[in-house]
This record gives sequence, C-alpha cells and structure tokens, in this order.
Amino acid sequence: MSLPLEQPVLVLNRLWQAVNVCSVRRAVGLLFTGHAQVVYNDDADGFQTFSFGEWQDFSEAEPHADSIAAVSFRLRIPRVILLLAYDQFPRQEVKFTRHNIFERDKNICQYCGGRFDRRDLNLDHVIPRDRGGPTNWENIVCSCIPCNTRKSNRTPREAGLNLITKPRKPKWRPFIQVSFGVKTHDSWKHFIDVAYWNVELGEEKG
Repeated sequence: MSLPLEQPVLVLNRLWQAVNVCSVRRAVGLLFTGHAQVVYNDDADGFQTFSFGEWQDFSEAEPHADSIAAVSFRLRIPRVILLLAYDQFPRQEVKFTRHNIFERDKNICQYCGGRFDRRDLNLDHVIPRDRGGPTNWENIVCSCIPCNTRKSNRTPREAGLNLITKPRKPKWRPFIQVSFGVKTHDSWKHFIDVAYWNVELGEEKG
C-alpha cells in the first residue's frame, strides 16, 4: 500500500524493554486487536499510553502530518508500541561475526591492550589454523597489526605474547535485530542504545 504503512515502529515488551521492530501496518493491527498500546512522549506529562480508541481520539484532537488515512478517520503514525502480554526478550544466539568479535573485545588488541580503530585491527587465530585451530569464539581475538605481524603463524607463547583475556562466546544478546537500512526515530532514544542496531550482521565464518 502506501509507504507510511511500511515505516518502522519500535516494539516494547510489557516491562518497557525494546524487543523488536515492526511495520506501521503490523503495529496498527496489534493496536486494533487490543494486543498493544501506543507509547507517546509528551514533554509536559512524560510517557503516556493510548489504546486504539484513545489514539484515534488523540489523532483527531492533535492532527499531525505523519498520519495515515482510513475510510472515516486519520490516525497518527505510532512510533513506539507496548505489548500488553509479553515480558520476555526474543531468544537469539549471538551471531559469530566479525562485528560481534570487535564488540566482545571492545576494539582492544588482546595482546598489547591498546584500543584501535577497527580498520587497524585484525582477527587472529590464537592457535593457528594450519595447526588445527578452529574458527570459533574460543580461538579468535582482536589483534592490532603490529602484534599480528609479530605473532605471525605462531602460538602466543612462541611469539612471546600473552592473551589479556581468554576468548569466550559472549553471554549478551542483542535486544533487537534490525537491518542497516532502518532509520531510528527520535522517540526511540529513551528505550534503546543505538550501538545495538549494528550488532546483528550476516553469518561470517571466515
């Protein structure tokens, strides 16, 4: 249908934690069936929630350019909705990706402890691949280019290097999974840390 119906809406569970993103079309459906309410931040009164009927009345009383037209009324586009019967986080495994390894190691070389721009970091196999070292969470670390060059195709001990932390699979999970193309709305800022948007990348096993 029209483009506004495909715009992203932030979804909160009933504990007011960000858990997903859906389209305006889906959000309106959840509102209409009573499964969700609109969350609206009024600078004067703070965050308020609206049922479908209440949001419809509000939309008519406070017209806004960001609205969608129905047969007999106009409805303001909701930007954040609150699920009324869901208090969990979606169960998602942490993707084994280049980006998430940088996230886990906080852009810190695991041999010298320096913090670097990602373009100045490599991903290093602690146990070299040609010695049977696997490509997994427990054998891949961030390494700066000088340390990576020094280590070469050796173990850390052979290269006179020590690991700062033993690499492990992260226990954190991204709150929400979203593609790079999604533009966040100002009203989302209270509920999300924008850094989480870039956590989930495609599978990258190399």
